Amino acid sequence: MKKIGFLSFGHWSGHPAYKTRTASDTLLQSIDLAVAAEELGLDGAYFRVHHFAAQLASPFPLLSAIGAKTSKIEIGTGVIDMRYENPLYMVEDAGAADLISRGRLQLGISRGSPEQVIDGWRYFGYEPAKGETDAEMGRRKALEFLDKLKGVGFAQPNPYPMFPNPPGLLRLEPHSEGLRERIWWGAASNATAVWAAENGMHLQSSTLKFDESGKPFHIQQAEQIRLYKEAWKKAGHQREARVSVSRSIFALMNDQDRVYFGRDVNGVDKIGMIEADKRAIFGKSYAGEPDQLIKELARDEAIQEADTLLLTIPNTLGVDYNVHVLSSILEHVAPGLGWR
Repeated sequence: MKKIGFLSFGHWSGHPAYKTRTASDTLLQSIDLAVAAEELGLDGAYFRVHHFAAQLASPFPLLSAIGAKTSKIEIGTGVIDMRYENPLYMVEDAGAADLISRGRLQLGISRGSPEQVIDGWRYFGYEPAKGETDAEMGRRKALEFLDKLKGVGFAQPNPYPMFPNPPGLLRLEPHSEGLRERIWWGAASNATAVWAAENGMHLQSSTLKFDESGKPFHIQQAEQIRLYKEAWKKAGHQREARVSVSRSIFALMNDQDRVYFGRDVNGVDKIGMIEADKRAIFGKSYAGEPDQLIKELARDEAIQEADTLLLTIPNTLGVDYNVHVLSSILEHVAPGLGWR
């Protein structure tokens, strides 16, 4: 059994074939899709976060809206770039969104991915400390976010406050109990996966990672997950670790599916440079008749190691088509693999 969710990149464009022509289209359809996904029996609705792009960027209003209109589905991100964040303000936003959803937030954070602009976090007013890289700044902010999520008082109260204060140091409000244990780290390397385990975060591993061995993508990702699990056990955390992997999987059920995704049949991994000095491996897309998908996915070692699978969706094709994409996997593929 696996938890199965969707991951939306949240694109919009004026392209005549798109159902998401504006930011409003994408936001409102994201809410509608999450509601429909819950009705289908999906376990999670997750959203990418990208700045300076015609994509979803400010996750907490969207997560709060989905939380208010659903009751069971997990709601999350994959991932929030911590280089752009004020960790304390983020604690308040995340706490509010989690309380609105009654404790269903599953927040994926990371040091970030390649950007639309050069050092975009500088425009948000952030600079690495002296001798610190932007990646180190992202991880430092992540640790501060985790610390403040605990709800322990740290701020000296004003002796002449507008409203009476409780005794002792003050914490950020609203505080949502348990959210600290539902934070995930998006790791592109084996080392950061181990770091995430040491710091008590669940692991998100996407459809790409740094190429650290030259092996096929799913094998490298499975090795990353095993290192993470070993580090989690060694750290002695008193709760279960969770691991999600993302995949592009399309069951070819009709002619429309074949037009959109037939080219991905017999897909292969790809090698590229995600950053100027970082060679990355990109996992292949899966497309085919359900029986063929079942055979191929059964050989994916990383999916076997994970407890949660996030299906990347073509959000620009609209809510109805994406409901078809997701229901095809749930009904015709997942049972044959023992996921349902």
